[in-house]
Amino acid sequence: MRQAFTTILLGFAVLSGGCVSFQSAPLPDEPDEAQYAELSQARVRYIDQGEGPPVVFLHGFGSSIENWAPVLPELVDSHRVIALDLKGFGWSGRPEGDYSPPAQSALVFELLDELGVERAAVVAHSWGSSVALQMAMRRPDRVRRLALYDAWVYADQLPATFYWARADGFGELIFGLFYDQQPNGKLAAAFYDRSRLTQPYVDTVKEMLARPGTEAAALAAVRGQRFEQWEESYSDVTQPTLLLWGREDRVSPLRYGERLVRQLPNAELEVYPRCGHFPMREAKAASNEDLATFLAGERGEDE
Repeated sequence: MRQAFTTILLGFAVLSGGCVSFQSAPLPDEPDEAQYAELSQARVRYIDQGEGPPVVFLHGFGSSIENWAPVLPELVDSHRVIALDLKGFGWSGRPEGDYSPPAQSALVFELLDELGVERAAVVAHSWGSSVALQMAMRRPDRVRRLALYDAWVYADQLPATFYWARADGFGELIFGLFYDQQPNGKLAAAFYDRSRLTQPYVDTVKEMLARPGTEAAALAAVRGQRFEQWEESYSDVTQPTLLLWGREDRVSPLRYGERLVRQLPNAELEVYPRCGHFPMREAKAASNEDLATFLAGERGEDE
């Protein structure tokens, strides 16, 4: 029965010819105060605040700079804080192209070149951690240290739908029909304490999902999650690394943090009880303190 249903869906997908499209032009209703860099891959929104050792913040899948709202104000007095909307997310462009972690890492380096930053610490959440690890592997001379929240970096973390989405036509059908559906429920599943999921945050996510080109960009990012090609090389990442993990995370369960801390040769793992996929929100005070202490360790390193 399941095979027959899958066959019917595949047939419909092929006949539909796909139902998502990219957005190469600037997004409508861009915020007036936003900063943009016109990079080779996309028009990228970013913020650049504070003075001191540079720290780059990378959000997770389906997220944006706003994900770091509980963290950035704690660091701007001691660091140069740079955060960006990765290609396809937030207020950055959604053009046709490569959305894989290696491509996104190249985009981040291009932005750093634009801003005159040679080396930086990199802080990332969830899928953004796969981009951060690519940066560390491809240009280790430019990455001082890593802090990864609830990393999404292994092939066996991918749900079956992500593998199905790799099929031409079928992926377009799935994302065209379902990607922007029930964001409240999807976000709630990522929290241990659902009272921490504020309505303004939910509204921000809903508004982002409605922007043109979002489904196509998200599908391209999913198709780029070929973690099986790179995960064995994570052991080559020698930079000091802090893993910050919610003990009750159901999106990226703690066992993956325990696996990653064993694989990375210079890593430590901090676990936060009564916390899901967003330690920066559900364990704000503790995780901010751990992050600040970890980043302070880079002071005195060669510029």
